[in-house]
Amino acid sequence: MDNLMSQAVDLMIAGMGFVFAFLVILVFATLIMSKLISRLTPPEPATPVRTPRAKPSAPTSVDPDTAEAIKKAIAQFRARHKK
Repeated sequence: MDNLMSQAVDLMIAGMGFVFAFLVILVFATLIMSKLISRLTPPEPATPVRTPRAKPSAPTSVDPDTAEAIKKAIAQFRARHKK
């Protein structure tokens, strides 16, 4: 029984060692690939500076027929959506 337990502990330690070694190798491989890719790819173009947009100029006057149609549409909407 004692021999079996000793083998189990040895196998567990060996397995954990292999997993740890694999993860360390994986981290270094990822770092090397990242540096290699950053050297091989062209630099990204600079983003242009955003210029503020000019505010759209509001019409100086609204056609009376259009204003009346808007008023009727608003009244109809409010009548339908009363709480």
